[in-house]
Amino acid sequence: MMRLIPVLCVCLLAAACICGCTGTADTAVAVPEPLPGNITIINGETETVLDWDTITAMPAFEGYGYSVSTVGIKSGPYDVKGVRLTDLIALAGEFGPENLTWISAPDGYLWVFDYEQVQGGGFITLDDGLKEIPAPPLTVIIMYEQDGLPLTCNDGGPFRMVIATDTPDVITEGSSWVKWVDTIEVK
Repeated sequence: MMRLIPVLCVCLLAAACICGCTGTADTAVAVPEPLPGNITIINGETETVLDWDTITAMPAFEGYGYSVSTVGIKSGPYDVKGVRLTDLIALAGEFGPENLTWISAPDGYLWVFDYEQVQGGGFITLDDGLKEIPAPPLTVIIMYEQDGLPLTCNDGGPFRMVIATDTPDVITEGSSWVKWVDTIEVK
């Protein structure tokens, strides 16, 4: 039995080396490439398809995004960059108080915004302690950059709906932060 212990130790050391568990991990961080993606905007009979280059060439909003899930998990605050939802809708035609905007993703997730929300109003806002606060100016954007990098698939990229602010200390409810946005439809 005593001879078996050194053999086991050698085997474990060899296994650790083979698996790369030697503590010599490469610390270089790769900058993610933008994910390919399009957004289709539908407004009545008008359908407009925009690709990554077209969307990222539009005037951008830069601010902060901070959300909380329905079970109280906070995400953020993040530095966010994206295109105002109002600017994207304007490309496809008229939009007024009688309209709703349906934002959807390929996984079937859908969130409906009324006219007031598309304009940045009608959202509950919270402080860091999750206490309701008066809403500051909010901007609804289709985000494509988070913390200075292209939005990854794990974070909802290439395009994600975000309720953004000018300050990092305002939290909004995360259900409306639609991941993987591919369709905006005005009804």
